[in-house]
Amino acid sequence: MKTEVYTMNAPAPIGPFSQAIKAQGTFLYVSGNIGIKDGALVAGGIKAQTQQALDNINAVLREAGYSFQDVVKVNVFITNMDDFGAINEVYASYFSKPEPARTTVQVSRLPREAIVEIELTAVK
Repeated sequence: MKTEVYTMNAPAPIGPFSQAIKAQGTFLYVSGNIGIKDGALVAGGIKAQTQQALDNINAVLREAGYSFQDVVKVNVFITNMDDFGAINEVYASYFSKPEPARTTVQVSRLPREAIVEIELTAVK
C-alpha cells in the first residue's frame, strides 16, 4: 500500500513525482538500468534511452509480479541536467498519481557511456 505525502510547508515537486510516499509491505529493489536493447545502447538520444531503460525496468517489475503502480521511489542519474525536461516527458507516461518520490542527479559518467540510468524501489 502506498499513500502520497504532501505539505504546503515544503516546495511542490518540479516534475512528475511526489514529495514523499508512505509505504508498507514487501519491497522490491530494482538495480540501475540504462537504455540497452539487444546488447547495445539504443539510438535516438535521451528520450530513447529513457524509454528503453523504463521498458527494461518494466520487464523486471513484471517478472517479480509488480508494476509501475507499485513503485514508491525512483533515482535517476543523468550526464546532462539540461535533459531533465526531456526525461520528464517520457517518465510521466509510465507513472500515474500518486507518482513515486524521485531524486535526479547529474553524474560525470555512466556504464557503457549511457546518458541516463534509472533505479527504483517498489512495494506491495
